[in-house]
Amino acid sequence: MQITKQGERLLVPDRPVIPFIEGDGIGREITPHVQQIIDAAVAKAYGEKRSIEWHEVLAGEKAFNAVGSWLPEATMEAFRTHMVGIKGPLTTPIGEGIRSLNVALRQELDLYVCLRPVRWFRGVATPLLHPEKVHVTIFRENTEDIYAGIEWAAGTPELKKVLRFLQEEMGVAKIRFPETTSLGVKPVSLEGTERLVRAAIEYALEHGLPSVTLVHKGNIMKYTEGGFKKWGYALAEREFPDRTFTEHKFRQIEAERGLEQAVEEYNQAVASGKVFIKDVIADAFLQNTLLKPEEYAVVATLNLNGDYISDQLAAMVGGIGIAPGANINYDTGHAIFEATHGTAPDIVGKGKANPCSMLLSGVMMLEYMGWHEAGALITSSLEKLFAEGYATADLARFMEQGKALTTAAFAQKVTDALQ
Repeated sequence: MQITKQGERLLVPDRPVIPFIEGDGIGREITPHVQQIIDAAVAKAYGEKRSIEWHEVLAGEKAFNAVGSWLPEATMEAFRTHMVGIKGPLTTPIGEGIRSLNVALRQELDLYVCLRPVRWFRGVATPLLHPEKVHVTIFRENTEDIYAGIEWAAGTPELKKVLRFLQEEMGVAKIRFPETTSLGVKPVSLEGTERLVRAAIEYALEHGLPSVTLVHKGNIMKYTEGGFKKWGYALAEREFPDRTFTEHKFRQIEAERGLEQAVEEYNQAVASGKVFIKDVIADAFLQNTLLKPEEYAVVATLNLNGDYISDQLAAMVGGIGIAPGANINYDTGHAIFEATHGTAPDIVGKGKANPCSMLLSGVMMLEYMGWHEAGALITSSLEKLFAEGYATADLARFMEQGKALTTAAFAQKVTDALQ
């Protein structure tokens, strides 16, 4: 049966059809194990009452070899129809075809939020002294900024046309080497900003989290990233006036009535459970997350910033191998959950692939469907195994008493621990 959306509610049948893309490279190894673990968790949590009907759809090399298309229309239609899906890592074709399969999926379904929760599992080795302080959920804008892909290569007729327009009609004189320059344009809109920031604030409110931080480079890019900051604050104050307190408002009170009054109103807001909306410049944020990560709960940011931020935070808790991700349109309900790493061709077939990124994305999928009990079983299983030193080789080699397991052996260990 199909998952549907009615108003604000996702309607999930007891036996939903979930489209999945196996993925390229190690995707072929990790995907069956992830399905095995999810099926076992659902059976443990709900008995025969609930189950998932997996429906394979094609993308990447497997699709190209089978039907001559990197991303067949049938795959897109399956995700449109069934609302929720999951995918392994995909190879992006070099020199031909789609610029990026992942970007194409996100753009086609308008999956405007790239959701990346980052947390530490006890036992996993990290470069931090206190990785337990890292518990951040990133809302990365997924359709604008560099993901719009508006570029012109140096020396092309299109680039020369853009240069003429900029120089002759717009009076731009800052392009130092026009003959060898390539150009790109990054669109950032009011609507794109508002729907992302709205989703981040609603997430913080729903989960009882203390803050949403707008991360930007508005000190330099004043109308794009600066607009993101300005529009984000305006949305919070307009749509959530009784449930948020903004740093923008704090500064206004400070200017009008003094610092003491601003601090008093801030303290009252925090005590009453309001979400504090603040902002920080992107480079300062990257430093701050290393020095004081506990100050950040939910982050809302543009695409390129979010790319850097999500990888750094993942490294801080042990690496991208345990970093889950989802691409979501909260308005339509469409969502694709995914492994956040690449296809790792160097370890294909060696039994070394780590399924945890895709598996934890599967946990996110279960939570999105409202099947929290099944998701919690998987998370608890991983917590137990990591604490005991069990992991695939990429993680085990850095653990104090790491016990390296093959992909299949680790997946079986996770499945057994569900019981």
